[in-house]
This record gives sequence, structure tokens and C-alpha cells, in this order.
Amino acid sequence: MKLRNILGLALCLSVSGIQAQTEVTAFVPGSTLEGVSYFLPKTAFRVTVITEKTVTKPGDFYKYANRYLRLPNVPTEESVVWSIRSIKLEPFGVPDKDKAYSIKVKSKTVAPLVGLSSDGILLSINTEAEEEVLPELPEPVPAPQPVNPRTYMTQEMLAAGSTAKMAELCAEEIYDLRDSRNALIKGEADNTPKDGAQLQLMLSQLDQQAAALESMFKGTQLTSTEVTSFNYLPQEETDKDILFRFSQKLGIVDEDDLAGAPVYISVRCTESLPKTETDEDIAKKKAKMEKGVYYNVPARAKVAVFNNQQEFCSTELPMGQFGVVEILANTLFDKQATTKVTFFQTTGGTKDITR
Repeated sequence: MKLRNILGLALCLSVSGIQAQTEVTAFVPGSTLEGVSYFLPKTAFRVTVITEKTVTKPGDFYKYANRYLRLPNVPTEESVVWSIRSIKLEPFGVPDKDKAYSIKVKSKTVAPLVGLSSDGILLSINTEAEEEVLPELPEPVPAPQPVNPRTYMTQEMLAAGSTAKMAELCAEEIYDLRDSRNALIKGEADNTPKDGAQLQLMLSQLDQQAAALESMFKGTQLTSTEVTSFNYLPQEETDKDILFRFSQKLGIVDEDDLAGAPVYISVRCTESLPKTETDEDIAKKKAKMEKGVYYNVPARAKVAVFNNQQEFCSTELPMGQFGVVEILANTLFDKQATTKVTFFQTTGGTKDITR
């Protein structure tokens, strides 16, 4: 998105010879009449889980599968099986309510342009920055429509007086189709085409017809792909936080639903930032900078998603909430030649500083 010129053009004009300061303070709601308030971000994750749902249904003639087609162990009842295909973590920034600040512009100040995201995260100063958005989620894939095998049944099959007779006639038709296919492949059929494409089309039609009739004995198995997405915000390090629960019979269930087994997430810092100095001289120098612009120095962390059997994904990246807050001195922005700064929307760290 384009920069929000919240301070107004009049406040952003350079005033020759004036060295007034741009005051930055901790945010107090309703206290900033002339200026802009902004947040530093925490790093959150969009969790996208792609699951597969496989529905198995028995055929109408499953009792006769072994007798007529020598097909043992065909399904005898309907079942649903879910599986996790993939899990993806995508970081994004959310406003940290504990890191809210206000830039108050005094009269006759050389004030900066401030760019914010739509939810108030600081993106840039004195330059333009585009707001980052997460990509579109993948589309779910529905199960294919099964072929109705009865459309391939002969009039004799449909008129059979019992299920057993219908199954017997259906099996005979399947064997006839197989014989016809073998004759075409060997070139022994009376109507064998000379054109290769025409031959392939005829074979494909025979296969489709035979598969449809065989499904009356073997049953059907149809698979669809589901997409589930939710956000996760780490507040602190964790070794084994329950991200969601998953059941092979029900798919993704609520976190407190014990019908599903837990899928965990771990968040561990992989670096330690230096502690804040308490030296008296450093404290005095920092006090002089308190009217500058606050930003995050993020710390790197490793994030992994796993269950008791496997690890689904892992990544290592900087995260704003595990770092420290530092200050860009106001002298960078109160001169006529103002400094341009852009910030990472996901972490609040500095991306680029130019003068």
C-alpha cells in the first residue's frame, strides 16, 4: 500500500535553519493530537494444513466378488480415512500492544513521512513501502464424480430376478469385455482399426466400461483434498504446545477434542541477544535518544511442527517478540537531508537505511 501521509503536507515541509526535534513517546490513547501512533510487530504464523479424505464404499455385489471374479478381501462396509498431506508455516506481523508509540510533531518541525500497515505497524519513514500480504490459500480439490456402473449394464442384467443372477451376468460381461480388449491388442478382432489413435480410443472405452462394472464387486475409493488455515501467535518459547488435534476418522478436530491425536509446535530461540547495558554513561547516552524512533532487533528462533510419529515442517527465522527494542536517534530525521528507513513488517527490524 502507499504511504499514509498521516502527518499532513504542511507538517512535512522542510524548514530551513530549524533544528526542532520530532518527539517519540510511549503511546497513551487519546493523547496524540498532532502526530501519528504506531506499533512494533510480533511475529505470528498462518498455519495451512492440507489433508486428504478417502471414502471407501462397498460394491453392490461385494458378496460375490470372490466367487465370480476371484477378488478376495474387497470392502464390505463404508469407511472414511483422513491423512495429513502437508503443513505449511507462513510468518506475518501483528501489532504488539505492549510496543505502541506516538510520534508527536512540534510546531515548525522538520517532520518525517511515516508509512504504516493497515493495522498500524511501522513500515517506513521518509519513503514509500508496500504492505505485504499473505498469498492466496490453495484451493481444495473435490473427489471426482464416480461413474454410475448401471449405465453399462445390459437389459438382461437389469431384468435379472435376483442379486445373485445379476452379479453372475455382470461378471460374464466383464469377461467378455476383457476378451474383446485382448482381441483388439492382438489384431484378431473383426473390427480392429488400422489407425493407432482409433485403437487407443476403443481400448480406453473398453477399460472404462469394465472398470465401472468391476466396481460393483470391488467397490469405490474416492479421495478429496481439504485445506484448513488458522493463525498461531507464539507468546513465549515452547517445546511442545498443542497446535491442533487430528483424527484419521474425523480429520482436524478442536484442540480440546480427545478424539484426535495432538499435533505439536515447538518454538525455541537459537540465538541470545546481548542484555541491556546498565552502565551509567551508556544510560545517559540512551536517555538523550529517547525521542527517536523505536524499532525491533529480532532474535532468530527455530519453529517445528510434529506429532509422535514424524516432523511435518520446520523453519528458522527472526521473530520480533524474542528480540529487544532499540532507538533510531532523532538526529537522523530532524535535518533538512532526512534519512529514509524501511522496516520488516513481520519482525519490526530495520530493512534499509539510506541518507
